[in-house]
Amino acid sequence: MKNIFCFFLILIFTVSCSDKKLIDKQPKRQYVDVKGLDSSIRPGDNFFKYVNGLWHDTARIADDQSGVGSYRFLNIPQKVLLRNILEELAAEEYAQGSIEQQVGDFYASGMDTLSINRLGYEPIKPTLNSIDAIENVSDLMSFIADDLKSGVSSIISLGIYPDQANSNVNIAHFSQTGLGLPDRDYYFKTDSSSVAIQQSYQAYLQNLFELTETENAESLANIVYSIEKQLAESHKTRIERRDVKANYNKLSLAAIEQRQPNIGWSNLFEKLDLEADSIDMRQPAYYDRVQAMLKTVPLEDWKAYLKANTIATNASVLSKDFESAEFEYTKLLSGQSTQKSRAERMVQMVDRRLGFALGQVYVKRHFNEDAKKKALELVNNLQKAFENRMDQLDWMSDSTKLKAKEKLYAITKKIGYPDVWREYKGIEIDKSKYFENVVELRKELFRYNLAKLNKAPDREEWRTTPSTVTAYYMPPLNEIVFPAGILQYPYFDLYADDAINYGGIGMVIGHELTHAFDDQGAQYDKDGNVKNWWTEQDYEKFKARTQKMIDLYSSFTVLDSVALKGALTVGENTADNGGIAIAYDAFKMTNQGQDTTKIDGFTPDQRFFLSIARIWRVKMRKEFLRNYVAVDPHSPAMWRVNGPLMNFTPFYEAFDVQAGDNNYRAEEDRVSIW
Repeated sequence: MKNIFCFFLILIFTVSCSDKKLIDKQPKRQYVDVKGLDSSIRPGDNFFKYVNGLWHDTARIADDQSGVGSYRFLNIPQKVLLRNILEELAAEEYAQGSIEQQVGDFYASGMDTLSINRLGYEPIKPTLNSIDAIENVSDLMSFIADDLKSGVSSIISLGIYPDQANSNVNIAHFSQTGLGLPDRDYYFKTDSSSVAIQQSYQAYLQNLFELTETENAESLANIVYSIEKQLAESHKTRIERRDVKANYNKLSLAAIEQRQPNIGWSNLFEKLDLEADSIDMRQPAYYDRVQAMLKTVPLEDWKAYLKANTIATNASVLSKDFESAEFEYTKLLSGQSTQKSRAERMVQMVDRRLGFALGQVYVKRHFNEDAKKKALELVNNLQKAFENRMDQLDWMSDSTKLKAKEKLYAITKKIGYPDVWREYKGIEIDKSKYFENVVELRKELFRYNLAKLNKAPDREEWRTTPSTVTAYYMPPLNEIVFPAGILQYPYFDLYADDAINYGGIGMVIGHELTHAFDDQGAQYDKDGNVKNWWTEQDYEKFKARTQKMIDLYSSFTVLDSVALKGALTVGENTADNGGIAIAYDAFKMTNQGQDTTKIDGFTPDQRFFLSIARIWRVKMRKEFLRNYVAVDPHSPAMWRVNGPLMNFTPFYEAFDVQAGDNNYRAEEDRVSIW
């Protein structure tokens, strides 16, 4: 089953401004919350709490949210801006097919809850009837193919993106899928929290069958859960999926036909209009399990599974009772006591389905072009600082350094918004047909992605919408991307002093650059191919340092007893540590970085580190945090501050951290890779 509870990778960045004239023309903002600092805590004991503790103790998380503050939760106020745009566009008439008409009418169709509730589950009845008509495994796989073309995944997951052995061409990648719980481990955990989630999910499945007036709802729910659990047994863990080479298996169509005949790959390809004589089967053991289960699981059980998948996939676009059923389950994962407003949910839906159309309007209204120029300036400065750090590494040979620097300067930089906007061709949005609009947009997305097959990657394409507070590095394209949504306070401010901006977005730009050289990124060359560019000795030293990072973060705990997964978060932790070091070196190249003049009572270096702690000012609900630690490759906010700083000597010097302080580490024990 399709994962209902999704998490998005969200990283954040900022720009430097040393133009005194610009600063003087703008109203002053106090970038360091001096009154919010907790003087009862020594910086060397817990710098996150020293900077954010008073705020954290008093900040209130809204009942309909799982957290508050910066990082991913900066998207909450961002949605207010988007909602204002959408409400304005929905109230006006625009030319059919224009971006204003598409996003405005789509939003309006989703806000028409009277019509949506009146329909109940009528929109999915034809699909449920099609499942009832399935008579054999061949019919079953044909339905699954049709479902995929409609943008609905069940036991087959297809992606079109670059071949890691030849990044100049897009190929088909098939990945493990089929689960409704957030992760395969949830099916096997026996702690009370996990058991409660399992029970809530099973109750949700039963509720879905009852809402569609299906007999034997409890029995069917048990059947669906059993199928999912069997599929989960074959799933690789999230840590195992970090192994770049082990999750790439180029196989010919003939080979997978012979290996998994029950799936009927040739027929599946034909139904999907997929022209390929080979594919990447990322987790073959999963499809081996599907192959076996297509023979051992009764057809009627599979039909129950597909019905549950159909209902669950569409629950959020059906009547209120389906939405409420979904929320009753997911609130155990999010910690929310009330559901988000219909308007906020529709803002998310528009951004998800028509995000680049909405993004064009957002950029015109809310993005300062000067931010794009300053961000590029900062990225370039960070590259220079990173090059200097590479030159100073005592564990890497000159030949490997040369290759590393070639890759560093080959990185493509995308800032603000795309140069070429994604279009939604052939889509007719009807203000009175919400469900139909969603289905058409799903189908369009499938066609859009399928059209990439066997072609060179589009180097202009973006994989996140411009209004989103996020950023990413993509190894196969060797590119870093910073959308307009991230270029705002507290991560970026055109008129802040350099210490604030380099400690803010500078740190995260450094973070993204470091991703090109973390445990996964280091296996890709400058062209995006998985190809060794290291000497054998250098790579062994790199892996040894990476293991020290894993061991350090595995020693951290949250919620008193839940340990961080150092092997799951190692890429992000490496990037956090590298990001701070690179940003600091770049800051020290500025006039302010070489000065000692205090602002608000703090030296430039201290302001740099205060800014780092400020951008991770986050408070999460315990339920959300527990799931976050289980499935997310990022460490929680506190350890994104304290973890890197306990390894960074300039921080010790800036705040006089001494032996005996809780986060003090002897110099020889401080972990450093880049």
